[in-house]
Amino acid sequence: MYTQPELLATRPNEVWSWDITKLKGPVKWTYYYLYVILDLFSRYVVGWMIAERESATLAQRLIADSCNKQKIVKDQLTLHADRGSSMKSKAVVLLLADLGVTKTHSRPHVSNDNPFSESQFKTMKYRPEFPERFGSLQDARAFGCAFFPWYNGEHRHSGVALYTPSDVHYGRVHEVHQRRQAALDAAYQRSPNRFLHKPPEAALPPQAVWINPPKEAAKTTD
Repeated sequence: MYTQPELLATRPNEVWSWDITKLKGPVKWTYYYLYVILDLFSRYVVGWMIAERESATLAQRLIADSCNKQKIVKDQLTLHADRGSSMKSKAVVLLLADLGVTKTHSRPHVSNDNPFSESQFKTMKYRPEFPERFGSLQDARAFGCAFFPWYNGEHRHSGVALYTPSDVHYGRVHEVHQRRQAALDAAYQRSPNRFLHKPPEAALPPQAVWINPPKEAAKTTD
């Protein structure tokens, strides 16, 4: 029996998840394929690509490029994916072995073992500028070139206490937190009656992020 993966990230570039989603092309039954690699801890998109087909060779290239850009060393990273053909391909398996990257997969026929990638796709597809169909591959790539910088650098992500993924990934949380706390302190000084019980405290992102936490960990993070 294939057991559920229990993956823990306590810093960036410790666990990534990746997936592929279809984007509708200009006419019925035509699609483009969006590949996205997401850092579990920061929600930062470390790599993406839009292609005309789903291909293990293209996935292999994206993974290698992303590891190179993030300066991943052997035995540093776990890469999680569902059980699609590209994810389980021999080319990808051999690449991960060469890079010293541990691989995990979702359980067969289980839809929620890769929730972070699915959530990122949902954020993208619910953006008001996301079209019903893309007129061409170039149009789809142009959308990605606008969306992913926004997602990484401007999107206030609820999963990381409304910091941007870039702030968390590149260690800027402390300075942003200080600015937020200063603004809250000033608001409290001006109107303490607006706040019940105690002065407000700026939130911080979670210190640990799980896919399928064991029961003990789930209790401590609720």
